[in-house]
Amino acid sequence: MTDDVLKRYRKSIDNIDAALVCLLAERFKVTQAVGAHKATAGLPAADPGREEAQIARLRRLSEEAELDPEFSEKFLRFIIDEVIRHHRAAQSG
Repeated sequence: MTDDVLKRYRKSIDNIDAALVCLLAERFKVTQAVGAHKATAGLPAADPGREEAQIARLRRLSEEAELDPEFSEKFLRFIIDEVIRHHRAAQSG
């Protein structure tokens, strides 16, 4: 049995997922450049003040968009942790 409504929803989800992957790829290209700059300039890999400001900003945006701020914070924290790992690797390598 074919459910055309479900197919349309899933197609939209697939399109959104593709956009998210492309956005994450672009974000990581920029953060890799930041990591290289930090390594060259002798700056620390992590910037806790910036991270907390970004999390607070994302929580506000999430609330405005009616998205669970807890989910958004977990998502951004995962990304930040991965970026810091890359920055530390750039400094040691």
